Amino acid sequence: MLPIVHVPFTADDRIDRTAFRRSIDWAFSVGAVGMGTGMVSEILRLTYAERLELTELLVESAAGRGPVFAAVGAESTKQSLEYAAAAERAGCDGVMAVPPLMTRLSVEAMVAHYRTLADGVGIPIIVQDASGYVGQSIPLAVCVELLERYGDEKIVFKPEGSPIGPQLSALRDATGGRARIFEGSGGILLVDSYRRGIAGTMPGMDLLDGVVLLWQALERRDDDAAYRLSFPISAIVALQLQAGLDGFLAIEKHLMVRRGLFADARRRRPYSWDPDSETLAEVDRLFERLEHEVRRAAAARSEA
Repeated sequence: MLPIVHVPFTADDRIDRTAFRRSIDWAFSVGAVGMGTGMVSEILRLTYAERLELTELLVESAAGRGPVFAAVGAESTKQSLEYAAAAERAGCDGVMAVPPLMTRLSVEAMVAHYRTLADGVGIPIIVQDASGYVGQSIPLAVCVELLERYGDEKIVFKPEGSPIGPQLSALRDATGGRARIFEGSGGILLVDSYRRGIAGTMPGMDLLDGVVLLWQALERRDDDAAYRLSFPISAIVALQLQAGLDGFLAIEKHLMVRRGLFADARRRRPYSWDPDSETLAEVDRLFERLEHEVRRAAAARSEA
């Protein structure tokens, strides 16, 4: 359970360090084993200095309670490597990298990009295909070659291209089950992904307590509990998906405010979508259902 952190902003558009630390403490309290930065951390909208600040703040806030990783995707290999080296110096346990978003790479060029990162730092590389909502897909041949060259301790995968389930299975089968695969669907495809043999999940923070309980239900093969939790999680994520990355950011931050973790749902501008009042009302109704299931699961654990 390695959630991707959200970044709160102050009224003068700086990283709200107090709210960020509060959210990290909460994440560990509900069952996160570690965490990292990623697309829903708004890294593409942060300045260079802010990306380094966020990495250092993440390591500091986690305070050794679990492994942390930093997103290092950028438009050039040199940029990505510089972010990766800074993450290693800051104390990160790994880095996560999407390929360049604007340049269509051949298999050979993409392998060379990731090899530079893998050779340039001593920590693991999470190879992220975020093409379901941004950027280009990573061919299966790239993943297989990287795993064969560096092994499963150095190379980890987070495939988020569509359709996610078949892509997970294809990577699993092409590597003989060696690939360590984390899914990143926000929880909407977690039940299906779990049954395909993933090593873990990297959801956003907003639904984390429910996703943790869903994972635990799957681990003990309690399908009734799993599907009760899966319904409100999946319905909320479906509303997020309708507006792509900006949909995730807007609704996830709305829920972080509802939880009392963030002071407001401010996002870094510009963005293309704001949820209307009817969307947020439906999110709130679904969130109340999720809270009910979380309380129910907690009560069942206490009785046991």
